[in-house]
Amino acid sequence: MTDSKYFTTTKKGEIFELKSELNSDKKEKKREAVKKVIASMTVGKDVSALFPDVVNCMQTDNLELKKLVYLYLMNYAKSQPDMAIMAVNTFVKDCEDTNPLIRALAVRTMGCIRVDKITEYLCEPLRKCLKDEDPYVRKTAAVCVAKLYDINAQLVEDQGFLDQLKDLLSDSNPMVVANAVAALSEINEASVSGSPLVEMNAQTINKLLTALNECTEWGQVFILDSLSNYSPKDEREAQSICERITPRLAHANAAVVLSAVKVLMKFMEMLPSDSDFVPTLTKKLAPPLVTLLSSEPEVQYVALRNINLIVQKRPDILKHEMKVFFVKYNDPIYVKLEKLDIMIRLASQANIAQVLSELKEYATEVDVDFVRKAVRAIGRCAIKVEQSAERCVSTLLDLIHTKVNYVVQEAIVVIKDIFRKYPNKYESIISTLCENLDTLDEPEARASMIWIIGEYAERIDNADELLESFLEGFHDENTQVQLQLLTAIVKLFLKRPTDTQELVQQVLSLATQDSDNPDLRDRGFIYWRLLSTDPGAAKEVVLADKPLISEETDLLEPTLLDELICHISSLASVYHKPPTAFVEGRAGLRKSLPARSGSSEAVHETNNANPTQVIPSQDSLIGDLLSMDINAPTPAAQNQPVTSQPVDLLGLDSLLGGVADTTAPPVAQSTTGLLGDIFGLGTAQAPAYVTPKTIWLSAERGKGCEIYGTFSRKNGQIHMDLTITNRAMQPMTNFAIQLNKNSFGVTPARPLQVVNPLPPGVSHECSLPLNTTGAVQRMDPLTNLQVAIKNNIDVFYFACVMPMNIFFTEDGQMDKRVFLATWKDIPAQNEVNYTLTNVQGNADTIVQKMQQNNVFTIAKRNVEGQDMLYQSVKLTNAIWVLNELKIQPGNPNITLSLKSRAVDIAAGMFQAYDSILHS
Repeated sequence: MTDSKYFTTTKKGEIFELKSELNSDKKEKKREAVKKVIASMTVGKDVSALFPDVVNCMQTDNLELKKLVYLYLMNYAKSQPDMAIMAVNTFVKDCEDTNPLIRALAVRTMGCIRVDKITEYLCEPLRKCLKDEDPYVRKTAAVCVAKLYDINAQLVEDQGFLDQLKDLLSDSNPMVVANAVAALSEINEASVSGSPLVEMNAQTINKLLTALNECTEWGQVFILDSLSNYSPKDEREAQSICERITPRLAHANAAVVLSAVKVLMKFMEMLPSDSDFVPTLTKKLAPPLVTLLSSEPEVQYVALRNINLIVQKRPDILKHEMKVFFVKYNDPIYVKLEKLDIMIRLASQANIAQVLSELKEYATEVDVDFVRKAVRAIGRCAIKVEQSAERCVSTLLDLIHTKVNYVVQEAIVVIKDIFRKYPNKYESIISTLCENLDTLDEPEARASMIWIIGEYAERIDNADELLESFLEGFHDENTQVQLQLLTAIVKLFLKRPTDTQELVQQVLSLATQDSDNPDLRDRGFIYWRLLSTDPGAAKEVVLADKPLISEETDLLEPTLLDELICHISSLASVYHKPPTAFVEGRAGLRKSLPARSGSSEAVHETNNANPTQVIPSQDSLIGDLLSMDINAPTPAAQNQPVTSQPVDLLGLDSLLGGVADTTAPPVAQSTTGLLGDIFGLGTAQAPAYVTPKTIWLSAERGKGCEIYGTFSRKNGQIHMDLTITNRAMQPMTNFAIQLNKNSFGVTPARPLQVVNPLPPGVSHECSLPLNTTGAVQRMDPLTNLQVAIKNNIDVFYFACVMPMNIFFTEDGQMDKRVFLATWKDIPAQNEVNYTLTNVQGNADTIVQKMQQNNVFTIAKRNVEGQDMLYQSVKLTNAIWVLNELKIQPGNPNITLSLKSRAVDIAAGMFQAYDSILHS
């Protein structure tokens, strides 16, 4: 008879009967009673009243009975802490039992009884078990230390358990080593300090690698995760570790395989790309990843999410394995969509025919969501693989001819993107698209079709009729369609002004007078003002060349990708979010890949392959700084907007109820100026803060050439403002300047223009415009700039520090919702706090001052009498900085909190705030 009989009893007065049975002299009856108690506890009955009677049963040699009693203790110890103390003596006694199973059982139970009162009594038994002669007891005790640390961390540290745990890393038994590693990892993650408990060295790593081959699969996972946190001292050590880990790729357990892949992916970054070992390792990584895709769907999905990251980092690993990602008819939708995404990432000129054939098949499936994704994937392939674009367009046309509504609509959306990528190449298919105009009912598809008509209005004979048909139900359309329709009709008017006057008047009136949508109204007013003031400028703005789109837009940010590679085989690699986004209060979660051998970390991702070379002497400067052509021509002036005579087009100003100003200047150069024009607002603004000039090159060092300088930002461009004085006794000629590689890619926009010759005793003021498109190299400090000035006397070198505020761009105003999402997305570890002292003025003054320097206030709140300002800044290298200012009225000290993905810029940002607010 099975133990199910213990769960079927319906007796009343059971507690009293059980009490008498537990105190019986017969061992068999006592064991049966304990089983009944455990059964009652399991089904939710309260049997805590039997606590002393059950504890008395601990004094037995029967292992089964002891296990049952310990199970009861674990369940009720927390609710009966005073009674639990009764069991302490038995624990101490059991920890010295001759049977190792009983010793291990006692120490395991001790770790599970989470009662502060008895914790200190358990320290001595635990210390003995950590040194026990039996490895089974030692491995159990190792885990118990981690459990005890969770209850009372200070006690564990004071009792020296951490040192004992570290000693177990050298244990002869591999399972003891694995459990010690697991316990230390758990403690390390829970540690407040965040600093590693064990300093990994070559000797420790060798012990872990030796244990790796002999311990269980979960022990292997713990050891591999610890190895992934180690940074080898050189390429040779990294290669040696990789060779010893590679056999784990053949393991049957998916967790072991992915953990091994994580370590190898990290260590491969340390190996030179031209090493023979990297291609060999790359070939070994593919088969185990492919094998994971033959598992059950849930494991497949986790594997695919990890593979998605691996493919973005190293596409070569699976470039020949496209077939394994082909979708099977019985795959769940979540697996299908993930496979589809990876197929696009692996698509290349070599396999595009195969991929397109598959995608065309998927477009005939019954699952509408999957079909849409498949059609969109064809468009992504066209954008990614230029040689396949024609074949992709042909495939999309075949799908449009099927007349399946949702397929047609999705095809039109992706064809719009193909037109953007390859302008003036595939316009012959527009007539086919127009045939399906009446079937479009989804906003995105309608907006895409309207964009195509507006963009190629000069090639579509009845473009005005087609757009007019959309205009009939203008107010019922989605906002996306309304905005696109407004722009398309203005484009049509600018291309064919003679027969579309009424149409453009109608749409402008609908957008500005009959619409409640502020975006639509504002765009309508801008177009109206442009058309009525300067048609030439309107063409420059509305018909300007659009930036080409690329397939790379959906790739993860490189820094985030590197962090996620370090978290392969964890939830972070499934969510594609850093652990800090969903795990609060844990130190040590943020990781990053080591810098690739022979590469440098730079502020932006460009030029990552260039070796960092900090300039040590003048000799090494020559090649970098003096490759200058003094007689280089000045770059040609950029094309100016057409400034034809402003006219009152179509009587648009009469519709506005005014008269066009025929003396109006050409269209303003910025949106702010344009809006100021429309609503009668002035655009005058106080000048941005400029640091005072300081001496960069003394006359003594410059052999009579003295240079004072500073940096400023004027009209959206950085300028180096110089005062060059000739203190020598002879004229100076042939001035030239060169800037070394720097963190922000600052480089001269034109040659240095100085009076030639510069007579003795004469000073010359000049302002050199700078671009931020040069080579990038990380400097220390970050804004340090190394300069070489050459004249007829000699070449002079000096370094100066650029103020951070010159890199604040004019388009740094972030949308409120984007600001909130970005603030949450940036990890808490990236937040840096400063205190600004002796700041004069209130919140409004600060807002105005910072606005003049391209620091934009997104929101202002008052919390308990304290003003909170939320501000955004965008740097020239596209790094965003989010700031929070806490201002207490009457208190001159302000708290500044900065958040950015690039933490290194924090110090420069603080200095910029400090300088601007004290100016």
